[in-house]
Amino acid sequence: MRRPPTGCRRTWRNTPKSKASPFSDVRGGPSSTGRPARDPSFDLPESRLTLMIEKSAPDTQDRTRGFRGKVRLREHVMGWLFVGPFGIVFLALLIAPLAYALYLSLFQKRLIGGTSFVFLDNYVKAFTDPSFLSGSWFVIRFSLVSIPLQIIIALAMALILDAVTSLFTRFSRLMIFLPYAIPTVIGAVMWGFLYSKSFGPLADLFGLFGAAPPDFLSSNLIFTGLVNVVTWQWAGYYMIILYAALQGIDPALYEAARMDGAGKWQIALRIKIPLIAPALVLILVFSLIGTLQFFNEPQILRSLAAGTIGPDFTPNMYAYQQAFALANFNYGSAISFALGGIVFVGVYAFLFFTRKRRSFL
Repeated sequence: MRRPPTGCRRTWRNTPKSKASPFSDVRGGPSSTGRPARDPSFDLPESRLTLMIEKSAPDTQDRTRGFRGKVRLREHVMGWLFVGPFGIVFLALLIAPLAYALYLSLFQKRLIGGTSFVFLDNYVKAFTDPSFLSGSWFVIRFSLVSIPLQIIIALAMALILDAVTSLFTRFSRLMIFLPYAIPTVIGAVMWGFLYSKSFGPLADLFGLFGAAPPDFLSSNLIFTGLVNVVTWQWAGYYMIILYAALQGIDPALYEAARMDGAGKWQIALRIKIPLIAPALVLILVFSLIGTLQFFNEPQILRSLAAGTIGPDFTPNMYAYQQAFALANFNYGSAISFALGGIVFVGVYAFLFFTRKRRSFL
């Protein structure tokens, strides 16, 4: 190969630069690390890069919002599908009859003149009706006696079963709860048989001593007889609620109280009862609502009480007589809603005072 002569300078042609290979550096030469080099086209100014990111952000947010909206819509649809069957039954069997009864209570049907809109005249008549007022006064007195008695018995049984742990306690819980499982009609018929002076077991028992049995279906003892029936029916149910609340208390509190020298009575009165106060308030509300709507027991015992229990013995019985015995549906509906107003005011007043004190204890 010929060499250039000494003293001569080598000249190079201006050849066009070829496109940089993936393994070349920024200047077009091969990369020293062997990795793909960065394309100079990506060396954008910071302001232009920020502008591109800001333009793409709303699109991403819109797609995210659309996806979340579809998920929420699907969840709402599935929720309504699950709630729908109950909602249909609730509307058809409760809301619609109540609305129709409210509509009837605003009208009055006469033999002459037909049906006319009287607005609140039926309610004014109800609150001035001696039969309705006497029945309401009876259920109020009945509530003042039966509710505390049921709560005391249920609380005592729950505390005893919580303190005693043995196989006998399980059987006891079942036996105490069993009256609640018996239908109210069957229970009332059974107690009517027990109260009977002629063929009941009380007549045979007192007959052994030559004494007359007490007539719990007479006008003097019917109040006591009904209190006994209602207490027997509901005390076991309230006991289960209180017993479940007692089982939720941390046993460490009892151990700490024993270490401080507290006895069983102090633990029951100062730890257990205050901690189950919400459960006590709950069963008080249940019993108040149920007692003010007293109907089944006196209605079943009416045929056995020989005139002691009249058709206006309680407001519910009076509304039943007006609607289904006398076909006065308008006035019967007004009595029902008037009783509902009394129940609402009584329950709301009770919850208001217990809420202010945080507890009734």
